[in-house]
Amino acid sequence: MTARTYVIRAKVLAFTLTNADQEARITSPMASLPLHLPSHSPLPAAYHGPRGDLLLELKRAGHLTARDLATKLGLSLNAVRHHLKELEAEGVVTYRREQRGVGAPTFAYHLTVEGEGLFPQRQAELLTEVLERLEAQSGRGAIVSAMETRFADLAHKLQAELAGASPSRRREVVRQALTDGGFMAEWTEGLGEYKLTEHHCAIRAVAERFPEICEAETKFLHEVLAAAVEREAHILRGCTACEYKVRFPETGELTDLTWNRESNEESV
Repeated sequence: MTARTYVIRAKVLAFTLTNADQEARITSPMASLPLHLPSHSPLPAAYHGPRGDLLLELKRAGHLTARDLATKLGLSLNAVRHHLKELEAEGVVTYRREQRGVGAPTFAYHLTVEGEGLFPQRQAELLTEVLERLEAQSGRGAIVSAMETRFADLAHKLQAELAGASPSRRREVVRQALTDGGFMAEWTEGLGEYKLTEHHCAIRAVAERFPEICEAETKFLHEVLAAAVEREAHILRGCTACEYKVRFPETGELTDLTWNRESNEESV
């Protein structure tokens, strides 16, 4: 074999290795982990890997285009666009149009409120600590009174909106108010009564420390729905959801179907 043949083979080998290295940087899962990122992710397990890396970069930068993300993470532009499409469908990422110089506007991606919520939150612990300090200073009665006032204010607001409203309208307004508050509420109809189910407790950390807030919620439901309300299941007692049995009077007026305070106090 001549010296020229050796030179040609060496160049071919070098070219092959270079291309393989470039391809690995694009297709290898490890390529999506920038060197400056921590070895553990603060995000839920479903958002580890390239999808999580995209969210982390958006969290740091605020707004980035797909090309920006591809450059930062060493991913192909098509791969980034695929992940962004998935994240947008899941409601954790959205975009806005930005004009950057001459030409067509670009799409700058950023986290939604839901996307921000994927990162560690400590509001519940902080709120509980503040309430405990207030309890030590002013007594438990002051905390309970503040909770009751909050529900009373919301009840007053909704009652003004629901003056003369039908039971169906009341159910929908209450469901929406609870859902907006993070309680995942839904109604099911039974024989002569309805069941209101809250699949999630958005204030569980507070309720576990101050269960009186659950009693205030029950009273709130009674007043806004203008119906008899009785709790049948309670998350704080180990149930998977909070459930309320609700009976509306046939006349539309609240008469003998009063709020069952004793029954609800036993379930707190």
